[in-house]
Amino acid sequence: MKSNGIFEVDLFPPEVDSLDHPFVTQFREILDELSVQYNASVTVFTVDKGTVSFSFDNDEITAEIVNILKT
Repeated sequence: MKSNGIFEVDLFPPEVDSLDHPFVTQFREILDELSVQYNASVTVFTVDKGTVSFSFDNDEITAEIVNILKT
């Protein structure tokens, strides 16, 4: 399985620290929907005190996310 760089985004308050948290599950659903559009898979997905780390196995989607995060 190919994995690109891992994104780490301070997305939620520090008390959000579980993959079962509703905010986290909602964000994961968004990433899963996005991966379907790019025929990709989420290869890494973790949360630690509000910081979400994620990665895809597709260069195109990774480049799109880099562009979004730059703005």
